[in-house]
Amino acid sequence: MPVLTAILLPLAAFAAPPPVPVESSLTKHCSGCHSGAGAKNGLDLSSLQFNLADRATRERWVRIHDRVEKQEMPPKGVPFDARSRAAILDHLRPALDSADRADAARNGRGPLRRLNRDEYEQNLRDLLALPHLDIRDMLPEDREAYHFNKVSETLDMSRVQLAAYLDAAEAALRQAMATTAAPPPVTTFRTNGFRLFPGLRSTGGIESMFFIKDNKGVNVEREYARPLTPELEKDQEIEMGLFRSPGWPYGAFPRGFAAPHAGRYRVRFQARAVLQHGGYRVSQAKSYVPMTFRSRRPTNHDIAEDVKLTGGIQEILEPRVYETTVLLAKGQTIEYGLLGNPVPQVDAIPSKPGSYRFPPFPAEGQPGIAMKWIEIEGPLPPEAWPPASHRVLFDEMGPSPVSTDPKRDASKLLRRFIALAARGPVPDEAIGKFERLVHARLDKNQPFAEALLEGYQAFLCSGLFLYLHEPVDDFAIAQRLSHFLANTRPDAALLQLARGRRLRDAAVLRSETSRLIASEGFDRFVKSFTDYWLNLRHLRRDDPDKRLYPEYPLDEYLVDSMERETRTYFATMIRENLPARMLVDSDFVFANDRLSRHYDLSPVTTTTLQRVKLPAGSPLGGMLTQGAILKLTANGTSTSPVLRGAWIMDRIIGEPPPPPPPGVPAVEPDIRGAKTIREQLALHTKSAACASCHAKFDPVGLALENFDILGKWRTRYRGLAEGDRISGIDHTGHDYSYTLAGAIDASGTLADGRMFRDVRELKALFAGNARQLARNMLHQFAVYATGTPIRFSDRGDIEKILDTCSKNHYRVRDLMDGLIQSRIFLGGQ
Repeated sequence: MPVLTAILLPLAAFAAPPPVPVESSLTKHCSGCHSGAGAKNGLDLSSLQFNLADRATRERWVRIHDRVEKQEMPPKGVPFDARSRAAILDHLRPALDSADRADAARNGRGPLRRLNRDEYEQNLRDLLALPHLDIRDMLPEDREAYHFNKVSETLDMSRVQLAAYLDAAEAALRQAMATTAAPPPVTTFRTNGFRLFPGLRSTGGIESMFFIKDNKGVNVEREYARPLTPELEKDQEIEMGLFRSPGWPYGAFPRGFAAPHAGRYRVRFQARAVLQHGGYRVSQAKSYVPMTFRSRRPTNHDIAEDVKLTGGIQEILEPRVYETTVLLAKGQTIEYGLLGNPVPQVDAIPSKPGSYRFPPFPAEGQPGIAMKWIEIEGPLPPEAWPPASHRVLFDEMGPSPVSTDPKRDASKLLRRFIALAARGPVPDEAIGKFERLVHARLDKNQPFAEALLEGYQAFLCSGLFLYLHEPVDDFAIAQRLSHFLANTRPDAALLQLARGRRLRDAAVLRSETSRLIASEGFDRFVKSFTDYWLNLRHLRRDDPDKRLYPEYPLDEYLVDSMERETRTYFATMIRENLPARMLVDSDFVFANDRLSRHYDLSPVTTTTLQRVKLPAGSPLGGMLTQGAILKLTANGTSTSPVLRGAWIMDRIIGEPPPPPPPGVPAVEPDIRGAKTIREQLALHTKSAACASCHAKFDPVGLALENFDILGKWRTRYRGLAEGDRISGIDHTGHDYSYTLAGAIDASGTLADGRMFRDVRELKALFAGNARQLARNMLHQFAVYATGTPIRFSDRGDIEKILDTCSKNHYRVRDLMDGLIQSRIFLGGQ
């Protein structure tokens, strides 16, 4: 009773009128715009109750508090001194905090949340010992809120979703079960010569692919290859020469191979890097050529479904045998793909429809590879049979298990499976429901294994498996920590600590945090977090305009390298506990061969990302100037200071601008080059209402105008009409012609009056407010980790974490530790 009274009594006060200082100040300074039927923005203070127990009303008062605190309201020109502002805030803040705490004590800080489809897939992978299980796309895409797909209020469950989860669970269980007495037989496929390519020609002309013997092209006398002689067909010295990168239409794979079973295959091949010269002659190259494999169906060109990279990047140089392991579905083959080479496209010559033209060779020759033979062995057998996945389901019972005492054995196996699958204790009455389901199926003469699979499927789609709860015990803390830092279920070590009720021990929790951050599973956190916080999952959304940027279309190697750069940088910030200011500025980048050329750095001679120290005065360093961020905030045709500035203020700085008023058109780029974007923005923001908002983010975007749509440094805009003409043939074989137009002015003035001359000075200004950068990171981490955005009553906890971390420059790992050790993460009051 005393606890209930402590919660309910304060609520009576929350329904009273606003405190006198608040009411009188708002009446005096704000009621002119915010009262009656025509109240501005729909905020009628004369009718707004102070019922803070009501969530919707409380949120309106929180918005009032925040607008007053940020000095956005009252607007400029309305007399309002610091004393009046402090009076409102000093009375609103404790009232809102108390009301929000009371609500959290009564209802919980946030609701339980469903596993999203990425988490569900990874939970099944780890539970069923199926590391390559692929059921994610069987499930509906999860809705987002506050930048993430982990927010409780958007992770609902409909009949359609439940049906999809049931189908996905069944597919996973059937893949886990062994149905044969032995694993699939290991087969070896080997071929060479002319059978290393599906045909005698590739799209893109003879220069794209031809066969080689003694460093000379074979069967290259005419565009359409002649039939091969029996001698050539059998010649063991023939090499397949490949000089183009993938890009529709394309298909480069060995003739005659399709995986007989799904699984891992060992690939060995002999190859060398070569340079192609005129007359289809080749010579040994002195630099490596990067190459990858893709899994795909052996069908025509790129109409094959489910094409995926596999086997990593190979750096082909001297003639030798290279080896990798690939993952193939049944019926798939492997496709060879070079990185960063030309991608000839159709209709290259305007007067010849359907024509291709290979672009001009570099002075030293066109790099490519010459492959002599390939060997594909697999599927590679598991360590034991039945495999570990089968034993999760049926313990020591063999393939297609049967039982002489079905109900007894089924109950034993079901309880064992639930103990393995559950991420905490399951009440016996809940287990009984699944047990009765299995027994009912057995009573209907359903086969033993099928009845069990149905029980397993039901558990995997029940609330006991699908949902995560607020931390009421150590098991809930273990689940929250593992889904935060590894996107999956707690491992055995974490569950053991939960059983011992040790996870509220600060030292133990810190140790487990360190262990998870050092694990391979942390890469899943990095990918998932940056996919949503930074929108990296949309990196390939907008194709570059080939008229203005002919060097970029179909350069997948560049886009892939930019993506890896940003993920690696963010992971390094956490693992090396770097200061939060390095979100916006640093003295190093991560670059490989392709990125070092893109960023005009000293050459990096590997496909692997390397930490590269920047020269003094470089505009690079930090996330703002990374190619991935700059591509995401452009549209493929032009850069937009509005989009870039608003995005950075929201995602990196944590001060999101308000949404634009309805009916206001976006700023369209002038691709003729006649007007600069600064001139266009000046026209767009003529009204005071537009200008006041745009002042918060346009200058930030303007500071980045020296970076083009993929983040390469520039000093002039490109256009199609005005300016100096640049013409040539691009890497697709097409003519291009664009202009270099007006010079770029990257200077600006922030909304608070601080001025900068370029992006270097802007980054210094942002880095000078490391506390705000750190505060935003804590907000992002909190939403991702708990599924609930920061509440008003959480703000004090956030500031306490920041106070503690301020002593060591707000280091990112310290921020993460501080959140994990806080009430926000662990629950409680």
